[in-house]
Amino acid sequence: MMGMARESEKIPTSRVRRTATVGKLAASEAVKQFGTRAANTTRGERASEEAMGRRQLETAKQIVAALGTMKGAAMKLGQVMSFLDVGLVPEEHREEFQRELAKLRDAAPTVSFKQMRKVIEDDLEDPIEEIFSAFDEEPIAAASIGQVYRATLREDGREVAVKVQYPGVGSAVRADMQNLGMIMRLMKRVAPGLDAKALAGEIRGRMEEELDYELEAQNQRRIARIYDGHPFIVVPNVIGGLSRERVIVSEFVQGRGFEEMKLLGQSERDRIGEIVFRFYFGCMYRHRQFSGDPHPGNCILLDDGRMAFLDFGLFKTIDAEAAEFELQAQRLAIERRAGELIQHMYAGGWIGDPKYYSEEKALAMVDDMAWWYTQDKEIELVPEIATDVLIQMSDPRSRHFATMRHESLPPDHLFGRRLEVLTLAVLSQLRAKANWHRIAREWIYGEEPMTELGREEAEFYGRTGVGAASSA
Repeated sequence: MMGMARESEKIPTSRVRRTATVGKLAASEAVKQFGTRAANTTRGERASEEAMGRRQLETAKQIVAALGTMKGAAMKLGQVMSFLDVGLVPEEHREEFQRELAKLRDAAPTVSFKQMRKVIEDDLEDPIEEIFSAFDEEPIAAASIGQVYRATLREDGREVAVKVQYPGVGSAVRADMQNLGMIMRLMKRVAPGLDAKALAGEIRGRMEEELDYELEAQNQRRIARIYDGHPFIVVPNVIGGLSRERVIVSEFVQGRGFEEMKLLGQSERDRIGEIVFRFYFGCMYRHRQFSGDPHPGNCILLDDGRMAFLDFGLFKTIDAEAAEFELQAQRLAIERRAGELIQHMYAGGWIGDPKYYSEEKALAMVDDMAWWYTQDKEIELVPEIATDVLIQMSDPRSRHFATMRHESLPPDHLFGRRLEVLTLAVLSQLRAKANWHRIAREWIYGEEPMTELGREEAEFYGRTGVGAASSA
């Protein structure tokens, strides 16, 4: 498994070595699975299922172990693909597999400050002491491909956050991405309807962009401009001239982290939940540009009650047509116009031959995956709800899995689905309560807001001229 790397351990960048590792794994597992299936002919059905289940678990563990040898894209790839879990292992082994995956997802290489300092000084082309009057050598956070430090600018005394990429990680990630096709082909065996090549291209594109901190700085500036002066959302400004390919310097924000937020009273958690929902869904449907990484660690509650949102590396921009396609699908489901919904999803490339979908089935599928914001009622979100929605979206235990195996997910909508399910996961950890549907109607139908936060936001958008809600 991918543990904490030794300080002297370099991040390997050889595609040949990585491809050999993953390729040998794939070949050996094909032989083992064939052997298991052959032996199954002499076993009872129950024994056969148990044997295959153990083999699948072993395979899944070895895939995670192989990813762990990469040291580059593995952790971020695990995050990117986490919501596309297509059930590599049977239900009885699922928790054990999830623990193995968590080790990979949560691990991060340990790199000395001496190595990180060199990255900073190489990129900023000056010694640290000439740029910062103070620089804390202990990182305050670990990003997927780097670390974040706290510092003070020498020029004007502002406190800043300095995000620094691990040395060599760019080459490592790019090498790892060459092996993504192997992983996607494995997924296609489970879900034949997926366009594995197109989805792999979309993931590669976003991962390549995330390596470019100059691009991330541009993304953050764009979102910061949109929310400049917003009544309850803050996006820290990037410090001009100090953000390069491997270093981003932005304003430092301080407040309560997510674990503290979870301990607040119900009304406070409800307010935080509405802000989180408005930010992530609002970015996607009002502004059509959004962070693809809704995560508890990227939310900070400031002392004045505003929420700061961080990390714009995994970023996606969609065109008006893609946003309108999704909003129209939501309207058709809300209005129970099932026949039109089937034709709409077929025209958009989401489903195959419409004759295989009854109206009841089409509505049931949408309801199971989006009911929490398409049903007009107050709902307290809890972790079990997020788990069930995730199962219905992508898991063999889904009531719709037999049908979903032959559906597709157009690449332009991949990260929107990630945003949707990860936002739900954050809200569910908060156990936030609201009529999410009434909030969502602001961008689904262009309706007037019904909450105090909605009215504050509408007044802000009216003043700034951005964020006009969509209309039917």
